[in-house]
Amino acid sequence: MGKLYTHLKWRKGKCRQNRNNEGIRMPIILDSFSQRSTLWAIYRLGNPGASSISKIITSTGAISKQREEYLMQLAAETVSGRPEDSGYLSRHMVNGIEREDASRALFEMIYGVEVRQVGIVFKDEFKMFHCSPDGLVGENALLEMKNPMMKTHVKSLLDGTLPTGYVGQCQMSLYVTERELCYFMSSCEGLPPFILEVRRNEPYIAQIAKALDDFWVDLCRMVEKIRKMETGKTA
Repeated sequence: MGKLYTHLKWRKGKCRQNRNNEGIRMPIILDSFSQRSTLWAIYRLGNPGASSISKIITSTGAISKQREEYLMQLAAETVSGRPEDSGYLSRHMVNGIEREDASRALFEMIYGVEVRQVGIVFKDEFKMFHCSPDGLVGENALLEMKNPMMKTHVKSLLDGTLPTGYVGQCQMSLYVTERELCYFMSSCEGLPPFILEVRRNEPYIAQIAKALDDFWVDLCRMVEKIRKMETGKTA
């Protein structure tokens, strides 16, 4: 765990500095493979991601009730080298995936930009956690797209706010990528798109950062304990 603690000590020393200062570690962006590919799945194995941040910390900053189970899942993946996810996709999920390219093209047309597709982004070279945004926009923004059920999409249109379930994902993605703006886009065939500009929430991001650091320490300890059981060293 020496490498991990070195990083945690480094981060605490940097937290008083502006994150744009020279010398701040930069995100690691991997775009040589696509999302949902075999290599993408390997990089995600045993590694906490933005899409699951609600299993660590809630949108209000409280510790999630799912934290312990998520710890055990990632520990099992790390030791076994196998993902917990069965790979099952419902028809609705498949339809959403199939509409991603069309939704991305619509966003590009509306904003007159080109969206860079990536496989996975790590916070830094320690690769303690990651996000897999639906695209990077320019040098300072990212895109998160959803293709929900019709009633869910209509609720977003009428409310005009970011659905609570995606607050953590958007903020963690901004934290990992070191970007300022997240475009949240909800699309549904036959209905107008809902696009919301989500800015960084620094107090909440600080809570996410601490929650992730604490989670990683506990994950390393759990993995170490399991590996000792493999070798018969239970003490």
